[in-house]
Amino acid sequence: MNACRITSGFLLMLAGMALYAAAAPAPRPTPGMHSAMPAGYDVIVLQPSKANLSLIGLIECPELEGAQRVAEGSHKRLVSADGETIKEFPERFSFRITASLRKVFLDAPASSADVPDDPQELLLHLKFRIRAYNGLEVREIAPQSIEMIGMPADVPYDERVYRINVNAGSLPITDRLVVEILSPQGELLTHFPFSLL
Repeated sequence: MNACRITSGFLLMLAGMALYAAAAPAPRPTPGMHSAMPAGYDVIVLQPSKANLSLIGLIECPELEGAQRVAEGSHKRLVSADGETIKEFPERFSFRITASLRKVFLDAPASSADVPDDPQELLLHLKFRIRAYNGLEVREIAPQSIEMIGMPADVPYDERVYRINVNAGSLPITDRLVVEILSPQGELLTHFPFSLL
């Protein structure tokens, strides 16, 4: 009789553990990342020309192809396509910024900026600054290189594409990066973030 009770109790305990395991939430992965990811979009009215400037940001990082954010309760982590936990930003990646005066944009202008130059000249002389934020700490990261890709600068055109190559070195995955787009006079036009968690 005692053996029967012990066996029954043991079986109930095993059933309870199985139910608990089934009810416990499994880590939830998000869809896999791609080597090219949108960073942001902004439309600015340039004064005094009243031209609309569209700025589109893209992050290019082949190392992140297939990586997934996994949420485990209140904790998150980033897992590479081959299952390894990623603890640092990829050392090298690029921001690709498209600056356009074309009339095709998705949103109405969100802000304005005083830019005395001809808007076509503005497209050719944009400046960029990259900052890394960790809590209240901020540090600037100098771009490894900035190149204009696509249409050559000496050909008149209403759109320019820049690639800002970054060598981040050893940067914790908990940091948040921001690329700032500046006028030739140094006025901040907009910024786009890059965070992995």
